[in-house]
Amino acid sequence: MADPTRKRGRPRKTLPDAPGTVQALDRALDLLDLLAAHPGLTLSEVADRAGQPPSSVHRVLHTLATRGMVESDPSTQAWNIGPQAFRLGSAFMRRSGLVERARPIMRALMEHTGETANLGILQGDSVLFLSQVETTETIRAFFPPGTRSPLHASGIGKALLAFRPDSVAGLGPLARFTDTTLTDRDALEADLARIRHRGFSFDDEERTRGMRCIAAPVFDLSGEAIAGISVSGPTNRIGAEHVKTLGAVVAAAAAALSEALGGRAA
Repeated sequence: MADPTRKRGRPRKTLPDAPGTVQALDRALDLLDLLAAHPGLTLSEVADRAGQPPSSVHRVLHTLATRGMVESDPSTQAWNIGPQAFRLGSAFMRRSGLVERARPIMRALMEHTGETANLGILQGDSVLFLSQVETTETIRAFFPPGTRSPLHASGIGKALLAFRPDSVAGLGPLARFTDTTLTDRDALEADLARIRHRGFSFDDEERTRGMRCIAAPVFDLSGEAIAGISVSGPTNRIGAEHVKTLGAVVAAAAAALSEALGGRAA
């Protein structure tokens, strides 16, 4: 949301190159972010969460709806992200060919392990999930494209952190989600060292109780970890005795994707 304390009018002439924003566009993008994170909100709920007047929110949503960026369910009056927003997001995912090259590898990984396969990249202090191949099992993990997860409390996040030069130095407070979340920096650093040694990470119910995840990094030509592949599922199917075997399978899948992208491990 635009800063309410920011002065109106043109920038001072002494700072002609100062970056500026278009306030109406800024507010519209705030609403898109809000609906992406909290789909199914009514107009009043959107206005309340955004801290904007309902009349202003209605105008913005109506404008976005005419472009297919959002849509409203007439029966419930709930607002959601529209198909055009998905198409724009898909353009980002097509940019490097990462998703397309990963798809057959992820499908083979899902079929081999019987668990949901995921692909994610580093974005700030989070993992941004780009793609998923779901298992046919009734109980399964679900990370739709666009979902974010904290780096320190996810399999892909820890796999990427382990091979990042500054490791945990740039992370903010380590939020606790379950009693196994690594909120102590020394404990997290120790876990990252184990990941570097064995080549895969293990999320032991650290983000969601009852769910486990095993992940490995994907490297580009310069040896930088640019993405991660994982399998995730319930603890009754991913037991502690399966971690080593599944880790080797996931690491092999990540290596295959690295090779497909022309990459190599550092």
